[in-house]
Amino acid sequence: MPDLVPIIGQGTWQMDQGRRTEEVAALRAGIARGLTHIDTAELYSGSEELIAEAIRGMGRRDLFIVSKVLPQNASRAGTLRACERSLQRLGTDYLDVYLLHWRGSIPLGETLGALEELVDQGKIRALGVSNFDVADLEEARALLRKHPIACNQVLYHLGERHIDAELVPYCAKHRIAVVGYSPFGHGRFPSPSRDGGGALAAVAARHGATPRQVALAFLARAAPLFTIPKAATVAHAEENAGALGLALDAADIAEIDAAFPTRAGSELPIL
Repeated sequence: MPDLVPIIGQGTWQMDQGRRTEEVAALRAGIARGLTHIDTAELYSGSEELIAEAIRGMGRRDLFIVSKVLPQNASRAGTLRACERSLQRLGTDYLDVYLLHWRGSIPLGETLGALEELVDQGKIRALGVSNFDVADLEEARALLRKHPIACNQVLYHLGERHIDAELVPYCAKHRIAVVGYSPFGHGRFPSPSRDGGGALAAVAARHGATPRQVALAFLARAAPLFTIPKAATVAHAEENAGALGLALDAADIAEIDAAFPTRAGSELPIL
């Protein structure tokens, strides 16, 4: 496992949709530029196999690979089987973190017990959750016996900053990483002429960066924040990787914060 996990990683939702060669090249380009934190899930049909192709021949300990179990598969036995299937598809013998994708009807304690068992077996290095709110995390923390929650993966982009109100402070207090998915907002990234896009453009111009790089740097601006943008092309992966070296100052952060204020009460879509 890398000594440090990059705060900007690579998401793979809706990859392997007919552009496999280009997407494999994009993943490899991202890894080559430091985006070694790679996220997937059994839900993401074909993406685990695509990742296996992209990382073939690379040093496993140089990568940080995360996958997720579907809630309908998250019984004790089902979680163990689902993890084995993901390992086979990925072509690796362990995951760095394995998450419950969202809560379902199976008792949470049963799923968490299975995740702890997988840690003990060495099949996963750490366990985590996804799409959990503060109440869910409180319940989960009380149910765990040996291993802590490493991360909570949730929706987080400039137009959906509701987690900044309560969830991020809670996770910071309890040393739980917050991994934001869909950082560009599902095709709703603000243009320079509206929706706060002017602020992004101004900050980007000051730093010789792009607005998307500024957005990623803001969404991973301080602990415990991480972000996992998807890139389907080499050019996009290279642009995302450029945000790793972008340090926003207090004035930059205040300008973006004012342009995209936190609003409580939004729903958490599941990806």
